[in-house]
Amino acid sequence: MKKRVTLTFPQRSIRMPVTYRLAKDFNVAANIIRAQVAPNQIGKLVLELAGDIDQLDAAIDWMRSQNITVSLASREILIDEDICVHCGLCTGVCPTEALTLDKETFKLTFTRSRCIVCEQCIPTCPVQAISTNL
Repeated sequence: MKKRVTLTFPQRSIRMPVTYRLAKDFNVAANIIRAQVAPNQIGKLVLELAGDIDQLDAAIDWMRSQNITVSLASREILIDEDICVHCGLCTGVCPTEALTLDKETFKLTFTRSRCIVCEQCIPTCPVQAISTNL
């Protein structure tokens, strides 16, 4: 099973090797999607966690016990078909190839099941056709 989570670290926990502990102690793989971590500041990580459901739940409980705020992601990428000009700029930044151009029609194709909502496509869109649900 996979879960996408956002972790917010207090300043004192910024040096904790969280992804190592997830792998070693809980057998949970952590794919880092986005990271904002700096010394003496609040840190944020967006992770895709993969593992057994019980292990994922135990890992999330452990992170919360370490004063790490864990938010389960429920947002989705939305594409406004009326605005999209199918330029393909978003396809170049999509790490999972959820956004592709159809080779025959050159129309943008969005495969929602591949999307990890990293949001890299949003600032890339020149006509602001891509957003998230809030």
